[in-house]
Amino acid sequence: MVGEGDTAPDFTVPLANGDIEEFTLSEELDDAPIVLAFFPGAFTEVCSHELATFQERLDEFADAGASVYGVSVDSPFSLNAFRDELDLSFDLLSDFEKEVIDEYGIAMDFDGLGVYGVAKRSVFVVDGDGEISYAWVSDDPGVEPDYDDVLDAISA
Repeated sequence: MVGEGDTAPDFTVPLANGDIEEFTLSEELDDAPIVLAFFPGAFTEVCSHELATFQERLDEFADAGASVYGVSVDSPFSLNAFRDELDLSFDLLSDFEKEVIDEYGIAMDFDGLGVYGVAKRSVFVVDGDGEISYAWVSDDPGVEPDYDDVLDAISA
């Protein structure tokens, strides 16, 4: 698993922003710090609450100079529908091939539910040099990040 001080693994994935475009992390570092908020699955209660909270606090993240992206293994089409349902103004990234969660070391399975290869709920802040300046990973998908801690890490 990658952590604070590590170089963030670069990736290119579909970007769900109402349309479907391409997102490459290394090409977006001018907009750093970049908050990558990984979540297990669209249209689930805790994930919906988490992304709605990021939306509610988006001005605080913008004031701190950060760009926020939600990331899951859902298809970009599902993520666009999820984005619309929550009325999100930030973009979502589709790791449909599950390569990013593997590179970041945050893949998990819900064996009892027959769901395999989803993201652990986690947040990484990537600075303009491509270094991870903050990392939080939960083994419990019902636990949300401490949003104040993320903001403090951005401001530090």
